[in-house]
Amino acid sequence: MPKLSVIVPFYNVRQYAPDTLNSLRRNARNDFEFVLVDDHSKDETPAILERAAEELSDVAQVRYIRHEKNGGLATARNTGLDAARGEYLTFLDGDDWLAPGYLAELVGTIERLGCDFVRTDHVQATARARSVHRAPVGLRGEVLSPRDAILPADRTTSVDYAYAWAGAYHRRLLDRGLLHFTDGLRTAEDRPWIWKLHREAESFAVVSLLGVFYRRGVASSLTQIGDARQLDFIRAFDQVIEETATDRDADRLLPKAVRTYCAIIAHHLSDESKWEPAVAKQLRAMSAEAMKRMPQDALRDVLETMDLHRSSKLRRLRRRLTTAKAAA
Repeated sequence: MPKLSVIVPFYNVRQYAPDTLNSLRRNARNDFEFVLVDDHSKDETPAILERAAEELSDVAQVRYIRHEKNGGLATARNTGLDAARGEYLTFLDGDDWLAPGYLAELVGTIERLGCDFVRTDHVQATARARSVHRAPVGLRGEVLSPRDAILPADRTTSVDYAYAWAGAYHRRLLDRGLLHFTDGLRTAEDRPWIWKLHREAESFAVVSLLGVFYRRGVASSLTQIGDARQLDFIRAFDQVIEETATDRDADRLLPKAVRTYCAIIAHHLSDESKWEPAVAKQLRAMSAEAMKRMPQDALRDVLETMDLHRSSKLRRLRRRLTTAKAAA
């Protein structure tokens, strides 16, 4: 049984895959397993991965899997989870990279703490610029309750730091069904996942360990493309609301879920210039319908306490829906 499985999905990243793969080599151990999943790339990525899988097998255990059709990041990660054999698991995206020796430190940390999962800080890389981004939990290196880290509702908390690759996870979470993503989600796939993890896992810790370099500004990234795939954030946050509504602490947790959902809607509405015109129209319609589905008491509280700029955008959206329905 490998000590650690690293699940790495790739899709059309020929420019960046060599850096990612070289960083895996600099982290390799013979008890580490690299699960490389090509999500039906249309460029030279599969050829790069085939060569790398052969070369990396000298220093680590390697599994290379290629999808017959493109399924998106969530589905590719699930393929990797189904194939992974490690006692611990972590993720890396195919256009990001790791500092040398980071994985060994990560495994040593979660073993020492003995918790279900650990979360780490990361370095954001935009062209040549580098900036450190901290997990929003002040207490470091101590085992905590994941459920308690969801709140308070009006602050940035652990569920807002949704990067799956910023941490490591014990296999018992996989066995309990807590590590799989919602198949087919093209964006915001980490959101239902991080909420489920914090509601249902028993223990976690946050550690001041830097080693993941998150590449921003990649032209092919969905965060840079204003097409309909980005609208999957609606489906992702609907899932967060629906699942949290059935939780034993729904009264406490739903205000946080609604506030976060509203903040994401407001963010997308404020950046409409990136959207294709038809998709922008669809964004407004779907967002208005989403607000109608939210728990209305929680929504009213959010609109009354959120800053004026964002609450005004959301109120206008609600009025527009009401006016359109009245006219119909």
